[in-house]
Amino acid sequence: MSFIRNLFLTNRFFYIAAALTGAMMLAYAFPFLFAVVKTGCILFAVLCIIDTILLYNKSVVVSVERDIPSVLSLGDNNTITLSLLNKSRIKLIIELIDELPEQFQIRNFMLQHTLFPDQPYQKTYSLRPVTRGEYIFGKVHLYLTTNLGLVKRRISSALEASVPVYPSIIQMKKYELKTFARTATEYGVKKVRRIGHSYEFEHIRQYIRGDDYRSINWKATGRRAHLMINQYEDEKSQQVYCIIDKSRVMHMPFHGLSLFDYAVNASLVISNIVLGKQDKAGLITFAETPKALVKAERSKTQLRKILDTLYKEKEGAVEANYESMYMTVRNFVNGRSLLFLYTNFESTYALQRVLPQLRKLNDQHLLVVIFFENTEITTRTSEGVETLEDIYTQVTAEQYILTKAQLVQQLKQHGIMSILTKPENLTVTTINKYLELKSRGMI
Repeated sequence: MSFIRNLFLTNRFFYIAAALTGAMMLAYAFPFLFAVVKTGCILFAVLCIIDTILLYNKSVVVSVERDIPSVLSLGDNNTITLSLLNKSRIKLIIELIDELPEQFQIRNFMLQHTLFPDQPYQKTYSLRPVTRGEYIFGKVHLYLTTNLGLVKRRISSALEASVPVYPSIIQMKKYELKTFARTATEYGVKKVRRIGHSYEFEHIRQYIRGDDYRSINWKATGRRAHLMINQYEDEKSQQVYCIIDKSRVMHMPFHGLSLFDYAVNASLVISNIVLGKQDKAGLITFAETPKALVKAERSKTQLRKILDTLYKEKEGAVEANYESMYMTVRNFVNGRSLLFLYTNFESTYALQRVLPQLRKLNDQHLLVVIFFENTEITTRTSEGVETLEDIYTQVTAEQYILTKAQLVQQLKQHGIMSILTKPENLTVTTINKYLELKSRGMI
């Protein structure tokens, strides 16, 4: 039964069969064609048998391997590699179908390639997951044909694999490298000038664009023939908490990712940067009640603890309870800390309702409220108008953008720092704010 189940007829088979059927019908009107058609049918049957024997010969062996990262990164392009090797003595035309996880909803994934005897072949493709969780890869199916191309043989390789999709580890490593590299400014990570020198001298290093020119060590510069500056040691072991709103205001998707997932990725990246700066990183998530609590520490396992916690978090369809969140922070966070609050406000009323809790948090800690631009609405304001409805839509969009700017001003009036950012710029904006506050000695 496996022979029949894995045997398929090609389009070429049906074209030839249809042509022979038409010729047979013509033979009733033109009897002299009958012998020709009969010979053609016999030859066709013989070729089909030969093609089948060639494909099902024991020497026909094609190996396939799928190389998948042990963990996929949320919102990033993850590279998958397929490796083929034709161990047969004949040339094979191969169609490959990879059973991708159902979350991608890709139903037409197919690769085609011609493999000569003993020829290896590698093909890479990218997948961009937009939800966290377990992704299950199925079998890899190979459909083999010869040059005759009359029948196909299917070979299914049991390469099933279950791979977790974690918050973006790719971004975490990328921004870690860029934050501590000399080329950081080329990627949007700013080198902020230090205000004053209240910290202890650490060492002398080469000048980097953006450094405070007042720190230049002229004696060392003369000896090295290029600018050298004094490096001062930052104050360490400061507590930095990422507080993520898990309520329904964070469900809004941009480029396939929800605002909550953007916040998850940014929290992982900034936690890694914080630990790299010898500070303590912690995490709090909340909706109607506090959900995840990770105490700020600087241990070797802290980043893994934060990563595992973020992996399990899901958005809720409820309103956020800021009073409960405030009580949790007051009881859970010991000492003055830097708090990055990831949330979203769509109106002045929404901000005014939670402003008392934000003011109390800011009195006890250094609070940075981070909320989001709606890039779809921003794009709408730059489009042309042709109808009266377009004018109404554009005016409404401009009023919405103005409201967001007013929210920033209202927070500023109460002494609360805030960041209004595009979702795709969230990570680098958060890093820059952390580096700025650290360089100014505010934490």
